[in-house]
Amino acid sequence: MKSKFLIIIFYIIFLLNSNLLSNENTKVLKVGLLAPLSGPYNEIGNSLLYSLQLALEEIDDEQVIIVPRDTGYKNNEKLNLAIKDMRSSGVRVVIGPTTHEEFDQVNRFNDMIFISPSNINPKFSNNIISIGVSLESQLVALQKFIKKQKKTKTIIMYPKNEYLDLIEKNLQNLNLKNMKTFTYSPNPEILTGEIEVLTNYSQRKRNLELRKKMFEDKEDEQSVKELERLDQLYTLGKVDFDSVIIIDFGSNLKSVLTSLVYSDVSQKDVLFTTINQWFDESIFYENTIKNLYYPSVNYKEFKKYNNKYFEKFKIYPNEITILAYDALGLIYYAWKKNGEITSINDFSFKNKIKGKIGTFTFKNEKVTQELLIYKTDNNKFVKF
Repeated sequence: MKSKFLIIIFYIIFLLNSNLLSNENTKVLKVGLLAPLSGPYNEIGNSLLYSLQLALEEIDDEQVIIVPRDTGYKNNEKLNLAIKDMRSSGVRVVIGPTTHEEFDQVNRFNDMIFISPSNINPKFSNNIISIGVSLESQLVALQKFIKKQKKTKTIIMYPKNEYLDLIEKNLQNLNLKNMKTFTYSPNPEILTGEIEVLTNYSQRKRNLELRKKMFEDKEDEQSVKELERLDQLYTLGKVDFDSVIIIDFGSNLKSVLTSLVYSDVSQKDVLFTTINQWFDESIFYENTIKNLYYPSVNYKEFKKYNNKYFEKFKIYPNEITILAYDALGLIYYAWKKNGEITSINDFSFKNKIKGKIGTFTFKNEKVTQELLIYKTDNNKFVKF
Protein backbone atom coordinates (compact mmCIF):
# COMPACT_ATOMS: atom_id res chain seq x y z
CA MET A 1 0.00 0.00 0.00
CA LYS A 2 2.79 2.40 0.93
CA SER A 3 4.68 1.70 -2.30
CA LYS A 4 1.50 2.32 -4.29
CA PHE A 5 1.03 5.63 -2.50
CA LEU A 6 4.60 6.67 -3.28
CA ILE A 7 4.07 5.81 -6.94
CA ILE A 8 0.99 8.07 -7.00
CA ILE A 9 2.95 10.96 -5.49
CA PHE A 10 5.80 10.42 -7.97
CA TYR A 11 3.27 10.41 -10.81
CA ILE A 12 1.77 13.73 -9.65
CA ILE A 13 5.17 15.41 -9.29
CA PHE A 14 6.14 14.07 -12.72
CA LEU A 15 2.85 15.29 -14.21
CA LEU A 16 3.22 18.73 -12.65
CA ASN A 17 6.69 19.09 -14.17
CA SER A 18 6.33 17.02 -17.35
CA ASN A 19 6.25 19.98 -19.71
CA LEU A 20 9.15 21.82 -18.07
CA LEU A 21 11.75 20.95 -20.70
CA SER A 22 9.41 21.17 -23.66
CA ASN A 23 8.49 24.74 -22.70
CA GLU A 24 12.00 26.02 -22.01
CA ASN A 25 11.80 28.51 -24.82
CA THR A 26 8.15 29.40 -24.28
CA LYS A 27 6.73 31.91 -21.86
CA VAL A 28 5.54 29.85 -18.93
CA LEU A 29 4.19 30.45 -15.44
CA LYS A 30 6.25 28.51 -12.91
CA VAL A 31 4.54 28.31 -9.53
CA GLY A 32 6.37 26.90 -6.55
CA LEU A 33 4.74 24.86 -3.78
CA LEU A 34 6.25 24.81 -0.30
CA ALA A 35 4.71 21.90 1.56
CA PRO A 36 5.62 19.35 4.28
CA LEU A 37 6.03 16.36 1.97
CA SER A 38 7.92 14.55 4.73
CA GLY A 39 7.58 14.44 8.50
CA PRO A 40 4.49 14.27 10.74
CA TYR A 41 2.41 16.54 8.46
CA ASN A 42 3.25 14.88 5.16
CA GLU A 43 -0.42 14.03 4.58
CA ILE A 44 -1.18 17.75 4.38
CA GLY A 45 1.69 18.24 1.95
CA ASN A 46 0.54 15.40 -0.29
CA SER A 47 -3.03 16.70 -0.11
CA LEU A 48 -1.79 20.08 -1.33
CA LEU A 49 -0.14 18.35 -4.30
CA TYR A 50 -3.40 16.62 -5.16
CA SER A 51 -5.37 19.86 -4.96
CA LEU A 52 -2.98 21.61 -7.35
CA GLN A 53 -3.33 18.77 -9.81
CA LEU A 54 -7.10 19.35 -9.77
CA ALA A 55 -6.56 23.09 -10.24
CA LEU A 56 -4.19 22.46 -13.17
CA GLU A 57 -6.76 20.26 -14.86
CA GLU A 58 -9.39 22.98 -14.54
CA ILE A 59 -7.04 25.73 -15.78
CA ASP A 60 -6.03 23.47 -18.68
CA ASP A 61 -3.03 25.53 -19.75
CA GLU A 62 0.22 23.73 -20.57
CA GLN A 63 2.16 26.92 -19.88
CA VAL A 64 1.46 26.57 -16.14
CA ILE A 65 4.00 24.46 -14.26
CA ILE A 66 4.07 23.54 -10.57
CA VAL A 67 7.45 23.16 -8.89
CA PRO A 68 6.88 21.36 -5.54
CA ARG A 69 9.54 21.29 -2.82
CA ASP A 70 9.58 19.65 0.60
CA THR A 71 9.83 21.91 3.69
CA GLY A 72 9.64 19.13 6.29
CA TYR A 73 8.39 20.06 9.75
CA LYS A 74 9.80 23.10 11.55
CA ASN A 75 12.95 22.72 9.48
CA ASN A 76 14.23 26.18 8.53
CA GLU A 77 17.29 24.78 6.77
CA LYS A 78 15.12 22.60 4.54
CA LEU A 79 12.74 25.49 3.93
CA ASN A 80 15.52 27.84 2.84
CA LEU A 81 17.10 25.24 0.59
CA ALA A 82 13.73 24.56 -1.02
CA ILE A 83 13.18 28.26 -1.78
CA LYS A 84 16.71 28.70 -3.19
CA ASP A 85 16.23 25.64 -5.37
CA MET A 86 12.92 26.98 -6.72
CA ARG A 87 14.45 30.38 -7.37
CA SER A 88 17.27 28.79 -9.36
CA SER A 89 14.58 26.99 -11.40
CA GLY A 90 13.03 30.30 -12.41
CA VAL A 91 10.18 30.34 -9.90
CA ARG A 92 9.12 33.83 -8.75
CA VAL A 93 5.72 33.16 -7.20
CA VAL A 94 5.13 30.45 -4.59
CA ILE A 95 2.14 28.86 -2.86
CA GLY A 96 3.19 28.63 0.77
CA PRO A 97 4.45 28.54 3.39
CA THR A 98 1.56 26.82 5.13
CA THR A 99 2.20 28.31 8.59
CA HIS A 100 2.69 31.87 9.84
CA GLU A 101 5.71 30.78 11.89
CA GLU A 102 7.71 30.41 8.67
CA PHE A 103 7.08 33.98 7.48
CA ASP A 104 10.31 35.31 8.97
CA GLN A 105 12.28 32.92 6.80
CA VAL A 106 10.57 33.67 3.48
CA ASN A 107 10.59 37.45 4.11
CA ARG A 108 14.28 37.40 3.24
CA PHE A 109 13.59 36.37 -0.36
CA ASN A 110 12.44 39.79 -1.55
CA ASP A 111 12.63 38.88 -5.23
CA MET A 112 9.92 36.25 -4.78
CA ILE A 113 6.18 36.41 -3.94
CA PHE A 114 4.52 34.00 -1.52
CA ILE A 115 0.77 33.27 -1.44
CA SER A 116 0.15 31.59 1.92
CA PRO A 117 -2.98 29.73 3.09
CA SER A 118 -2.29 31.08 6.59
CA ASN A 119 -5.12 33.11 8.12
CA ILE A 120 -3.08 34.95 10.78
CA ASN A 121 -2.52 38.29 9.04
CA PRO A 122 -4.76 39.38 6.13
CA LYS A 123 -2.51 42.30 5.20
CA PHE A 124 0.15 42.20 2.50
CA SER A 125 3.35 41.62 4.45
CA ASN A 126 6.44 42.63 2.46
CA ASN A 127 6.44 39.79 -0.09
CA ILE A 128 3.69 37.62 1.46
CA ILE A 129 -0.07 37.57 0.87
CA SER A 130 -2.18 35.48 3.26
CA ILE A 131 -5.44 34.23 1.74
CA GLY A 132 -6.63 32.10 4.67
CA VAL A 133 -10.07 32.74 6.16
CA SER A 134 -8.96 35.50 8.52
CA LEU A 135 -10.49 36.18 11.92
CA GLU A 136 -11.07 39.76 10.80
CA SER A 137 -13.20 38.65 7.85
CA GLN A 138 -15.18 36.35 10.12
CA LEU A 139 -15.82 39.01 12.75
CA VAL A 140 -16.94 41.51 10.12
CA ALA A 141 -19.42 38.97 8.73
CA LEU A 142 -20.71 38.17 12.23
CA GLN A 143 -21.05 41.83 13.12
CA LYS A 144 -23.27 42.43 10.07
CA PHE A 145 -25.32 39.31 10.79
CA ILE A 146 -25.89 40.17 14.46
CA LYS A 147 -26.92 43.70 13.52
CA LYS A 148 -29.49 42.34 11.05
CA GLN A 149 -30.91 40.18 13.86
CA LYS A 150 -31.40 43.40 15.86
CA LYS A 151 -29.19 42.24 18.71
CA THR A 152 -27.56 45.06 20.66
CA LYS A 153 -25.70 43.43 23.55
CA THR A 154 -23.04 41.02 22.31
CA ILE A 155 -20.42 39.17 24.35
CA ILE A 156 -17.31 38.07 22.43
CA MET A 157 -15.93 35.02 24.24
CA TYR A 158 -12.45 33.57 23.72
CA PRO A 159 -10.02 31.36 25.68
CA LYS A 160 -6.87 32.36 27.54
CA ASN A 161 -4.45 30.48 25.30
CA GLU A 162 -1.61 31.15 22.86
CA TYR A 163 -3.96 33.02 20.49
CA LEU A 164 -5.16 35.51 23.10
CA ASP A 165 -2.96 38.42 21.92
CA LEU A 166 -3.81 37.78 18.26
CA ILE A 167 -7.55 37.79 18.98
CA GLU A 168 -7.38 40.97 21.04
CA LYS A 169 -5.31 42.70 18.36
CA ASN A 170 -8.00 41.88 15.78
CA LEU A 171 -10.73 43.15 18.09
CA GLN A 172 -8.90 46.43 18.63
CA ASN A 173 -8.39 46.95 14.90
CA LEU A 174 -12.09 46.42 14.16
CA ASN A 175 -13.32 48.73 16.94
CA LEU A 176 -16.53 46.72 17.35
CA LYS A 177 -19.41 48.66 18.90
CA ASN A 178 -21.94 47.36 21.45
CA MET A 179 -19.75 44.35 22.05
CA LYS A 180 -18.03 43.37 25.28
CA THR A 181 -15.33 40.75 25.70
CA PHE A 182 -15.05 37.80 28.07
CA THR A 183 -12.00 35.55 28.40
CA TYR A 184 -12.26 32.09 29.91
CA SER A 185 -10.07 29.21 30.98
CA PRO A 186 -9.59 26.30 28.54
CA ASN A 187 -9.97 24.03 31.58
CA PRO A 188 -13.63 22.80 31.54
CA GLU A 189 -13.73 22.53 35.34
CA ILE A 190 -12.80 26.20 35.75
CA LEU A 191 -14.82 27.27 32.70
CA THR A 192 -18.18 26.27 34.21
CA GLY A 193 -17.67 28.52 37.22
CA GLU A 194 -16.58 31.43 35.02
CA ILE A 195 -19.69 31.11 32.84
CA GLU A 196 -21.87 31.00 35.97
CA VAL A 197 -20.41 34.37 36.97
CA LEU A 198 -20.92 35.79 33.46
CA THR A 199 -24.56 34.70 33.42
CA ASN A 200 -25.27 35.67 37.05
CA TYR A 201 -26.46 32.09 37.50
CA SER A 202 -26.47 31.99 41.31
CA GLN A 203 -28.61 35.12 41.64
CA ARG A 204 -31.03 33.95 38.96
CA LYS A 205 -31.30 30.64 40.80
CA ARG A 206 -32.09 32.47 44.04
CA ASN A 207 -34.63 34.63 42.23
CA LEU A 208 -36.51 31.49 41.25
CA GLU A 209 -36.51 30.04 44.77
CA LEU A 210 -37.75 33.31 46.28
CA ARG A 211 -40.47 33.57 43.66
CA LYS A 212 -41.65 30.01 44.28
CA LYS A 213 -41.92 30.62 48.03
CA MET A 214 -44.42 33.40 47.36
CA PHE A 215 -46.90 30.84 45.98
CA GLU A 216 -46.13 27.68 47.95
CA ASP A 217 -48.70 28.33 50.70
CA LYS A 218 -51.42 29.66 48.43
CA GLU A 219 -54.21 27.43 47.12
CA ASP A 220 -56.02 29.67 44.65
CA GLU A 221 -56.04 28.49 41.05
CA GLN A 222 -53.87 31.32 39.74
CA SER A 223 -51.18 30.71 42.38
CA VAL A 224 -51.19 26.97 41.76
CA LYS A 225 -50.74 27.51 38.01
CA GLU A 226 -47.93 30.01 38.58
CA LEU A 227 -46.15 27.58 40.88
CA GLU A 228 -46.49 24.84 38.28
CA ARG A 229 -44.96 27.17 35.70
CA LEU A 230 -42.08 28.08 37.99
CA ASP A 231 -41.40 24.40 38.68
CA GLN A 232 -40.56 24.01 34.99
CA LEU A 233 -37.82 26.64 35.24
CA TYR A 234 -34.20 26.38 36.40
CA THR A 235 -33.61 30.10 36.93
CA LEU A 236 -35.59 33.33 36.87
CA GLY A 237 -34.40 36.43 35.06
CA LYS A 238 -32.56 37.12 31.82
CA VAL A 239 -28.83 37.43 31.24
CA ASP A 240 -27.31 40.81 30.40
CA PHE A 241 -26.61 40.01 26.75
CA ASP A 242 -28.63 38.95 23.71
CA SER A 243 -25.92 37.36 21.55
CA VAL A 244 -22.55 35.65 21.91
CA ILE A 245 -19.60 35.15 19.56
CA ILE A 246 -17.47 32.20 20.70
CA ILE A 247 -13.98 32.23 19.19
CA ASP A 248 -13.08 28.59 19.72
CA PHE A 249 -13.07 25.14 18.10
CA GLY A 250 -13.69 21.45 18.69
CA SER A 251 -14.17 20.14 22.21
CA ASN A 252 -13.42 23.55 23.72
CA LEU A 253 -16.27 25.13 21.79
CA LYS A 254 -18.60 22.35 22.87
CA SER A 255 -17.58 22.87 26.51
CA VAL A 256 -18.49 26.56 26.28
CA LEU A 257 -21.86 25.78 24.66
CA THR A 258 -22.61 23.15 27.30
CA SER A 259 -21.71 25.55 30.13
CA LEU A 260 -23.98 28.24 28.70
CA VAL A 261 -26.88 25.81 28.48
CA TYR A 262 -26.12 24.52 32.00
CA SER A 263 -26.28 28.14 33.21
CA ASP A 264 -29.78 28.32 31.70
CA VAL A 265 -29.05 30.81 28.94
CA SER A 266 -32.22 30.84 26.84
CA GLN A 267 -31.73 29.99 23.18
CA LYS A 268 -34.91 31.94 22.47
CA ASP A 269 -33.44 35.14 23.85
CA VAL A 270 -29.74 34.74 23.02
CA LEU A 271 -28.26 34.32 19.54
CA PHE A 272 -25.40 31.77 19.56
CA THR A 273 -22.63 32.32 17.00
CA THR A 274 -19.08 31.09 16.55
CA ILE A 275 -16.30 31.36 13.97
CA ASN A 276 -15.63 29.21 10.91
CA GLN A 277 -15.79 25.50 11.79
CA TRP A 278 -15.11 24.15 8.28
CA PHE A 279 -18.44 22.30 8.42
CA ASP A 280 -17.32 19.94 11.17
CA GLU A 281 -20.23 17.48 11.44
CA SER A 282 -19.29 16.40 14.97
CA ILE A 283 -20.85 19.65 16.16
CA PHE A 284 -24.25 18.11 15.37
CA TYR A 285 -23.93 15.40 17.96
CA GLU A 286 -21.93 16.81 20.85
CA ASN A 287 -23.68 20.00 21.90
CA THR A 288 -27.12 20.97 23.11
CA ILE A 289 -27.53 24.16 21.07
CA LYS A 290 -30.31 23.81 18.52
CA ASN A 291 -29.21 26.62 16.22
CA LEU A 292 -25.58 27.70 16.04
CA TYR A 293 -24.57 30.28 13.43
CA TYR A 294 -21.15 30.94 11.93
CA PRO A 295 -19.49 32.53 8.89
CA SER A 296 -17.81 30.26 6.43
CA VAL A 297 -16.76 29.61 2.86
CA ASN A 298 -19.27 28.60 0.22
CA TYR A 299 -20.59 25.21 1.40
CA LYS A 300 -21.86 24.17 -2.04
CA GLU A 301 -18.46 24.79 -3.65
CA PHE A 302 -16.69 23.23 -0.68
CA LYS A 303 -18.70 20.00 -1.05
CA LYS A 304 -18.25 20.00 -4.81
CA TYR A 305 -14.49 20.35 -4.41
CA ASN A 306 -14.34 17.58 -1.76
CA ASN A 307 -16.38 15.21 -3.92
CA LYS A 308 -14.26 15.90 -7.00
CA TYR A 309 -11.12 15.34 -4.96
CA PHE A 310 -12.46 12.06 -3.56
CA GLU A 311 -13.55 10.78 -6.96
CA LYS A 312 -10.02 11.22 -8.29
CA PHE A 313 -7.88 10.22 -5.30
CA LYS A 314 -10.26 8.06 -3.17
CA ILE A 315 -9.52 10.09 -0.05
CA TYR A 316 -10.94 13.33 1.31
CA PRO A 317 -8.76 16.46 1.37
CA ASN A 318 -7.51 18.53 4.27
CA GLU A 319 -9.51 21.78 4.53
CA ILE A 320 -6.46 23.95 3.82
CA THR A 321 -6.07 22.48 0.34
CA ILE A 322 -9.05 24.35 -1.09
CA LEU A 323 -7.12 27.53 -0.28
CA ALA A 324 -4.15 26.28 -2.32
CA TYR A 325 -6.57 25.44 -5.13
CA ASP A 326 -7.84 29.03 -5.08
CA ALA A 327 -4.29 30.36 -4.74
CA LEU A 328 -3.29 28.82 -8.06
CA GLY A 329 -6.37 30.29 -9.73
CA LEU A 330 -5.53 33.67 -8.24
CA ILE A 331 -1.94 33.51 -9.49
CA TYR A 332 -3.06 32.43 -12.94
CA TYR A 333 -5.58 35.30 -13.10
CA ALA A 334 -2.89 37.85 -12.16
CA TRP A 335 -0.49 36.37 -14.73
CA LYS A 336 -3.03 36.45 -17.56
CA LYS A 337 -4.21 39.93 -16.60
CA ASN A 338 -0.77 41.51 -16.36
CA GLY A 339 1.15 39.33 -18.80
CA GLU A 340 3.65 38.61 -16.05
CA ILE A 341 4.04 38.72 -12.27
CA THR A 342 6.86 40.98 -11.11
CA SER A 343 5.79 42.19 -7.67
CA ILE A 344 3.22 41.83 -4.91
CA ASN A 345 1.44 44.87 -6.38
CA ASP A 346 0.24 42.71 -9.26
CA PHE A 347 -2.29 41.29 -6.78
CA SER A 348 -3.84 44.65 -5.87
CA PHE A 349 -7.01 44.06 -7.88
CA LYS A 350 -9.70 46.73 -8.18
CA ASN A 351 -12.45 44.19 -8.77
CA LYS A 352 -13.60 41.36 -6.53
CA ILE A 353 -12.19 37.93 -7.28
CA LYS A 354 -14.40 34.87 -7.05
CA GLY A 355 -12.80 31.60 -5.94
CA LYS A 356 -13.97 28.21 -4.72
CA ILE A 357 -14.19 29.34 -1.12
CA GLY A 358 -16.08 32.54 -1.99
CA THR A 359 -15.31 36.12 -3.02
CA PHE A 360 -11.99 37.85 -2.28
CA THR A 361 -11.46 41.59 -2.04
CA PHE A 362 -7.94 43.01 -2.37
CA LYS A 363 -7.96 46.61 -1.12
CA ASN A 364 -5.42 48.76 0.68
CA GLU A 365 -2.98 45.83 0.70
CA LYS A 366 -5.42 43.71 2.67
CA VAL A 367 -7.21 40.46 1.75
CA THR A 368 -10.85 40.16 2.84
CA GLN A 369 -13.20 37.26 2.26
CA GLU A 370 -16.91 37.91 1.84
CA LEU A 371 -18.20 35.03 3.92
CA LEU A 372 -21.66 33.49 4.09
CA ILE A 373 -23.56 32.71 7.29
CA TYR A 374 -24.57 29.12 7.97
CA LYS A 375 -26.46 27.50 10.80
CA THR A 376 -26.67 23.97 12.16
CA ASP A 377 -30.25 22.76 11.80
CA ASN A 378 -31.44 19.15 12.17
CA ASN A 379 -27.99 17.72 11.48
CA LYS A 380 -27.53 19.86 8.40
CA PHE A 381 -25.62 23.00 7.45
CA VAL A 382 -28.13 25.51 6.16
CA LYS A 383 -27.24 28.77 4.46
CA PHE A 384 -28.95 31.57 6.34
